[in-house]
Amino acid sequence: MPELPDVTIYVEAIARRVVGQPLTGYAIRSVFALRSVDPPLDALVGRELLAVRRLGKRIVFDFDEGLHLVIHLMIAGRFRWVAAGARMKVPARIALAELQFPSGTLVLTEAGTKRRASIHLVRGTDALAPFERGGLEPLEATRAAFAERLALENHTLKRSLTDPRLFSGIGNAYSDEILHRARLSPLKLTSRLSEEEATRLYDATRTTLTEWTDRLRAEVGEGFPEKVTAFHDGMAVHGRYREPCPVCGTAVQRIRYRDNETNYCPRCQTEGRLLADRALSRLLHDDWPRTIDELE
Repeated sequence: MPELPDVTIYVEAIARRVVGQPLTGYAIRSVFALRSVDPPLDALVGRELLAVRRLGKRIVFDFDEGLHLVIHLMIAGRFRWVAAGARMKVPARIALAELQFPSGTLVLTEAGTKRRASIHLVRGTDALAPFERGGLEPLEATRAAFAERLALENHTLKRSLTDPRLFSGIGNAYSDEILHRARLSPLKLTSRLSEEEATRLYDATRTTLTEWTDRLRAEVGEGFPEKVTAFHDGMAVHGRYREPCPVCGTAVQRIRYRDNETNYCPRCQTEGRLLADRALSRLLHDDWPRTIDELE
């Protein structure tokens, strides 16, 4: 799922192309994508796009007359830009919707067969409230506010960082990178976090998100983001299972659960201990290695 750095780059690229222009037309290619009916999308046609902004992991298009188009990309949703007069065509099997402007067409796509990406049109600022999960903006938060959020609930650090009610815009990928930079276990409980560790986590969060936003911004330049993915070259641990940690050279390990996995370095983050993978530890029982030395 696109997270804060990726969504920020989308917002900037879209804004450069269409803010200040009227929506000249639209097309819904998948009825499953449109999740609201009042006001109708017809109300947007001819309206000027005033701004594009991030709301957590969602993207909000602010039109005049108080209309707000809210798009959530979910896991596989992406945008493509087709400049006016260009011959590029988006495959029909992945196209969900089109927003047409004088300068070109913004196409919402989604890979795979599951249709999770969503489009809502609402009227008025108050109507945006259901989409605001309440998470603290990590790049705007003070160290004290960050620590206060961590202390609200006793969860693992991984769960707390990715909880949209606690922190805005952080998901599976960047939480792995943040925890590696902070040298903290993803399973450490927030109630057991020392003041020094909380400061390390705060600094790592801000540095990781800022560095990756700057890096992606530089890669895109004045172009449009074409390869938005959870797995970027240069990441320290996320998506790098069994590859060497860039800090100590130890093989990156993982914890698998549901559709996701957590990646971490046992030497940098868990004092050499291997975190139990539920599926494998149940299978291996006493043969499950407890430390990275046993595994190697």
